[in-house]
Amino acid sequence: MARTIARADRVSRQELEAFIRPRHNVILATNRSDGRPQLSPVTAGLDQQGRLVVATYPQRAKVRNLRRDPRVAACVLSEDFGGAWVQVYGTAEVLDLPDALEPLVEYFRVIAGEHPDWDEYRQAMRDQGKVLVRVSIEDWGPVATGGFPPELADR
Repeated sequence: MARTIARADRVSRQELEAFIRPRHNVILATNRSDGRPQLSPVTAGLDQQGRLVVATYPQRAKVRNLRRDPRVAACVLSEDFGGAWVQVYGTAEVLDLPDALEPLVEYFRVIAGEHPDWDEYRQAMRDQGKVLVRVSIEDWGPVATGGFPPELADR
């Protein structure tokens, strides 16, 4: 039986965005005040400007961390846990209401498509006090898959 070979493929910005767009499972890493990483599993999308976007609440640790230190790392995972992934790095901004409202609409669209009642959705975002985290991607690693190192695959 053939073994799966690990891969690490460097990709262009356009290829990166094409890889990320259909994937919404992300581990977002922010920096705690003591320097340790704080990891959050989030549902993320890619907006029309190629920024990673996450809807959340202003009380969350990731938001507090980002208001203090906007540096972010994120691991974008495939639906299949053993599938391909990519790490991205960038700078985040936190948008509060009312400025976050229309970007939250775009966030929903890139994750789930059209909402049956946009007025209802907007009101829910206001009622919940949601914020939007928007990450400008500045660097990224290769699109990677797990498996055997090529030099060990035939052993």
